[in-house]
Amino acid sequence: MIFTQEHEELRRTVRNFVDKELNPHVKEWEAAGRFPIHEVFKKMGDLGLLGVTKPTEFGGMGLDYSYGLVMSEEMGRVHCGGVPLAVGVQTDMATPALARFGSDELRRDYLAPAIAGDMVAAIAVSEPHAGSDVANTRTTAKKDGDDYVINGTKMWITNSPSADFFCLLACTSDGKPHANKSLIVVPKDAAGITVDKPLDKLGMRSSETAQVFFDNVRVPQRNLIGQEGMGFMMQMMQFQEERLFAAANGLQGLQHVIDETIQYARERDIFGMPLIDNQSVHFRLAELQTEVEALRALTYSACEMYINGKDVLQLASMAKLKVGRLTREVADSCLQYWGGNGFMMDNPASQLYRDGRLASIGGGADEVMLGIICKTMDILPGKKK
Repeated sequence: MIFTQEHEELRRTVRNFVDKELNPHVKEWEAAGRFPIHEVFKKMGDLGLLGVTKPTEFGGMGLDYSYGLVMSEEMGRVHCGGVPLAVGVQTDMATPALARFGSDELRRDYLAPAIAGDMVAAIAVSEPHAGSDVANTRTTAKKDGDDYVINGTKMWITNSPSADFFCLLACTSDGKPHANKSLIVVPKDAAGITVDKPLDKLGMRSSETAQVFFDNVRVPQRNLIGQEGMGFMMQMMQFQEERLFAAANGLQGLQHVIDETIQYARERDIFGMPLIDNQSVHFRLAELQTEVEALRALTYSACEMYINGKDVLQLASMAKLKVGRLTREVADSCLQYWGGNGFMMDNPASQLYRDGRLASIGGGADEVMLGIICKTMDILPGKKK
C-alpha cells in the first residue's frame, strides 16, 4: 500500500481530532456508559470525517477506500473501543448500501445528514435468534398501500438509543432466505418503535447498544434501498467494508498496548532486574509485534484489492478473523506482564481485553469467517472434485 500526501494529511487530521477531542474524555465516557454522540459526530462531520468515501454530491469526499482505511486505522488510537465502534457503524456499516444503491431522495434525506453529522445511523440486522446467521432473520416488512408495515425485534443494535434512523434488514416476501430480504431506511421517530434500555455489556462501555422492537411500524415504500429481495446481497457487500474497518481499526489499539507494556516492563523491576530483561518476556513481545505487522500487511493487501475492484471476500474474512484472534492474544499476553495492575479497569491491556473480545463475535463470528474462507478455498465438507 502506497500512501500519498493526501493520505497523510487525512491521517494527521484524524489523529489530531482523536488527541484533542476524544482521548481526554474517554475515562469519563466509559464510566458514564455513553458518549455525546451527536456532539462528537457533528464535529467529525464538520471536518468531513464521516463521508471520506461517500459521494461528493451528498457532502462526502468521494475518495477510494484506501482513505477510509486511514480513517479507520487512526480511529484505533482512541483509548477505548466504544467510540470507534459507533463511528464505524455510521461510516462502514449503516451507510455503504445507502450510498451505493439508495435513491437520490433517500440519499438527500438520510445519507447527507449522516455525512454532515446531523443524524446518527444504526444498522439493524441482528436478532435474538440470528446474529451471524443473517439468512435466519425474521423481521417482516409487508406492503400495505404505499407503505411497508414492519414487525419484529432487532438485538445488539449499536447506536440505537441515540440513532435518528436505522438501515433495517427485513423479509419482504416468503421466498428463499437469501432472496426474500430487503434493506429499508426506517426513521427512529416512526410510530411503533421502542428502544429498550441500553444493554450492560462486558466491554465497549461507552458505546450504547440496545434491543429495538418494531410493532406495526409504517414507512413509505420509497424508503427501500435498491431493489426488493436484494437486501441479503447488499448486506453481504456492507459486511466487506465492516470487516475491513474492523481489521484496520484494530491495528493502532494493538500497537498502543504493546508499546505501553514495553514501557512498563522496562520500569518494573522484579527479582533484581527489569521485567523486560527476561527472555521469555521480550521474545513474546517480539512475536506479538510480528503478528501485528502480519495483520497490517494482510489488511493493506485486502484494501488494495478492494479499491482495484477485485473480490476481497477471502482476504477481508481472513483479516477479520485475524484481528479478532490477535486482539485476544495481545490483550491476554500483555495483561499478564502488568500483573495486578493489569487487572485494573483503567489499564490499557485490560481495556483491550474487554473491548477487543467483540471482534471475534460482531460482524460475523470467527467460525463464520472460517466457513467463508473454506468456501473460497473449495474445501467445505462433502465437496467432491
